[in-house]
Amino acid sequence: MDISRAEQRILHLLAQGGRIELIRDETRKPLEVHCYTRDGWRLASLDMELFRKLKRRRTIASQGGKPYRITRRGLQLVRAQPDNC
Repeated sequence: MDISRAEQRILHLLAQGGRIELIRDETRKPLEVHCYTRDGWRLASLDMELFRKLKRRRTIASQGGKPYRITRRGLQLVRAQPDNC
C-alpha cells in the first residue's frame, strides 16, 4: 500500500519516538490534533483529515487514553530515511 508524503513524514516522526495528542471539548468530540517529536517540538503539518486517514489505515493507535503512537502496521509502511523530507 502506498502512502502519501505527508503520511510518510508523520509516521517517520512517530517511529522515532513522537506522539500525537488529541484535544477534545467537554462533549468528548475531537477539536484539534497536535503532533510532537520526541524532543517536544510541535509539528504544524498534521491536521484532522490526515489524522483520520492514518487512523483509518490502522497505522496509529492509542491504548488506555494515552497519546497516539505508531503501530506495527505503521512501522511496516514507513520507509527508512535519514531525514523526513
